[in-house]
Amino acid sequence: MWYKTKASKILGIEYPILQGPFGGNLSSVQLVSTVSNAGGLGGYGAYTLSPQEIVEVDEQIKAATNKPYNINLWVSDTDAVDGTVSDGQFAQATALFKPYFDELGIDLPRKPAPFKSRFENQVEVILHRRPPVFSFMFGAPSADILEQCRRLGVVTAGAATTLDEALMLESAGVDLIIASGFEAGGHRPSFLAPAESSTIGTFVLLQLIREKVKTPVIAAGGIANDKGVAAALALGADAVQIGTAFLACNESNALPVHRQMLFSDAAKYTALSRAFTGRLGRGITSRIAMDLIDKEKGFLPFPLQTQFMSHLRKAAIEQEKWDMILFWGGQIAPILKHTKAGELMKSLIEETTAYFGHLKEAKS
Repeated sequence: MWYKTKASKILGIEYPILQGPFGGNLSSVQLVSTVSNAGGLGGYGAYTLSPQEIVEVDEQIKAATNKPYNINLWVSDTDAVDGTVSDGQFAQATALFKPYFDELGIDLPRKPAPFKSRFENQVEVILHRRPPVFSFMFGAPSADILEQCRRLGVVTAGAATTLDEALMLESAGVDLIIASGFEAGGHRPSFLAPAESSTIGTFVLLQLIREKVKTPVIAAGGIANDKGVAAALALGADAVQIGTAFLACNESNALPVHRQMLFSDAAKYTALSRAFTGRLGRGITSRIAMDLIDKEKGFLPFPLQTQFMSHLRKAAIEQEKWDMILFWGGQIAPILKHTKAGELMKSLIEETTAYFGHLKEAKS
């Protein structure tokens, strides 16, 4: 059967369908457990959480499902040298964004406090809690961390946006590689070269990696239905990771207006921008992203830009100025149909099974 793959065996799941782990408070225990209980792999994006918050989330997930699930962290969680920026850099950013703060009638925030990487403390919790799957973006953990995961029986999966990154992840010894195409919503998890140089489509990237890499590959980006699943498997993927379609479901922690936007005409238009976080990410096209498309040198580095823009985002939501917010979403959004994660999983499983069944009949 189509669902009996190397990835499903390694992950201990019935169907090689992974739910993308959303950061920025967009993940939910309910979504994770719904997908895992349906035979896929639910995922929780935890890179913004404190170690104690990760413990609490892990306890809640374990109480909601006895099936495998994934917790995701960012290996590189800051681009700020020494965690901060100069007063001059901050003044440049405030001058650039002041018109938008003025439009909303709010004061410019103070310079963000220095940011200290949380990854080391977060990964200690992962090793202590032993989730069935630990996935990561923006690089690979140290050899020692990966060895501890192997010893503890924690499956590891790293994200690659280029063939070079996939080769690096394979040499590091990860169990699975997630081929993240540029169609995907959210951040581009590039780590060997600037994200702007990694705009490779999922199916091209998948084929490049499969040609050179022996580690099982998970295709991510631009997949939301049975045809996408079948196409990925036909091109050599061992599983698929689906983000936007699950983000649009009621079980996700996205704002209701965010989910509505993913089903609206606006979802036909997405853009890659650094304006909202300091790292390149795809979302539904916003006015700010378009206005500042050639002024990115004035942005603060990640995550200081996120902290700076959080004040504007809060006010824009309160005032319903939706064109001033970047709602994360991938290019596949216009074909979305389901608002319930259980129904989406049922559709993916049944329709993919029927698709391969028809192919078999046609050959006989």
